[in-house]
Amino acid sequence: MGFKEDYLFWETVRQLSTQYDYRMITVTENHQEIWLESDKNKEFPVIRLIRHDLDWANWLKRDIDRTLQNGEKIRRKLYKKPISILSIYVSKFAPVDDYEFSLQPASFQKTKVNTFILACETFPASLQNLEHVLKKPLTIHDLKAEDLDEEKVLTLKQAAITESVKKTKAEQKVFQNSKPFFTYIFIAIQIAVFILMEFNGGSTNSRTLIEFGAKYSPYIMQGEWWRFFSPMIVHIGFIHLLMNTFSLYLIGAEVERIYGNARFLFIYIFAGFAGTLGSFIMTPNLSAGASGAIFGCFGALLYFGIVYPKLFMRSMGSSVIVLIIINLVYGFTVSGIDNAGHIGGLIGGFLAAGVVHLPKAKNLLRQLAFLIGTAILTYILLQFGFNHQNSAAIDDKTMAMLALEYIDNEEEDKAEDILVKYVNENSDAPLSLFILGNLSFSAEDINQARDYYEKAIEQNPELHEAHYNLALVYVKLGLNDQAREQAQKAIELAPEKKSYTKLLKEIENQL
Repeated sequence: MGFKEDYLFWETVRQLSTQYDYRMITVTENHQEIWLESDKNKEFPVIRLIRHDLDWANWLKRDIDRTLQNGEKIRRKLYKKPISILSIYVSKFAPVDDYEFSLQPASFQKTKVNTFILACETFPASLQNLEHVLKKPLTIHDLKAEDLDEEKVLTLKQAAITESVKKTKAEQKVFQNSKPFFTYIFIAIQIAVFILMEFNGGSTNSRTLIEFGAKYSPYIMQGEWWRFFSPMIVHIGFIHLLMNTFSLYLIGAEVERIYGNARFLFIYIFAGFAGTLGSFIMTPNLSAGASGAIFGCFGALLYFGIVYPKLFMRSMGSSVIVLIIINLVYGFTVSGIDNAGHIGGLIGGFLAAGVVHLPKAKNLLRQLAFLIGTAILTYILLQFGFNHQNSAAIDDKTMAMLALEYIDNEEEDKAEDILVKYVNENSDAPLSLFILGNLSFSAEDINQARDYYEKAIEQNPELHEAHYNLALVYVKLGLNDQAREQAQKAIELAPEKKSYTKLLKEIENQL
């Protein structure tokens, strides 16, 4: 009945699981072939056991080829780097013909298979040889066939499977350290902020975005440090909110389950800060959104992959890496996406995860190294960011927005001062010139307004508002031909503007 062979097969599986921390990764339906994997065994991280009574060497050769193919699939999924697999055949006899070829390792791409035959008829010698190959002792008793029956084999089989199930359950606990809590809090906050913004000017309105805490470099430079954190709950438009909320629900909840509530809170907030810092260093443009913090969750998952590399690759590794690459490539190829914030958040989430580490897996020396390194890097980047913003010119759009803020607060003098200084130091400032023209026009300094509008158009001929306002200036100066020309140009650039068409008709009526 082969009870002795079955006993040796399952006892080997059980001892490899209990004593040397191997776990089952693949089992055939008939339970006659089992693949085991271990993080701790460097020489043979994968062992394949097959219960089969060998007869002819040709079958063995074909099976070794099959083992190489399957082993390469496992390597690609779990390891990436080259691996050695030990393939153990539990058989009553060795093949009857020449099988010397099987004693040499076989290779396919980055996978090498070492074949071993555990023959029951020569069990003591075979066991001793197996221990020599494994470099580990195995306490398998040489029971006689009459001492074994189906019930004993089934009991042993159940014990081996139970041990593997325990390891699987222990691994699953890594993903169940807590239920998501702060994930839902952040989702609720960003939805509430979005609704408030819609009732106070709209979430795509620049002034509203600034008022609700978007990243705005000039204000950060003026001491509003809290803008490094507030952008993570501010979103620009419904689609932006929808995409980030959905991503946070999926990715954030998973990270919070793995790291626990308190660790997740630290990771998410620091990643959001790091994302804003990256954006602050690379661009002065207005920006907002939870994307940096969400990328930080990806960074935390990458850190999880360093602590549990095999578990990471088995459970989520390929998907996480592909998603990161797709999102970064998309950010680099599509305009208007703050990829600096994404990269900053990704790095920040990884570093924050290193500082707090994983629950029930403390590594104080590594955590201390991450803490010191993160603190030093943050200090250096903050110093660089503020120095860079001081030395680098803020772009025309940002300066114009800042000026409009002063104007809305009835501080026209401040707006004019910063704009005059900016246009004197920069050769490309059409928006700033346009706003200076508006200020001069409001002050009834018509000639000065004309100069500003003409310079704005010279730098940006597509600025239809400047053409329209210059037409108004020419009307004031009695230069109706030039006014008509500018009004026509404004209509060409923005035909949907009814006020432009109306002005052109009024000018033509005066000609």
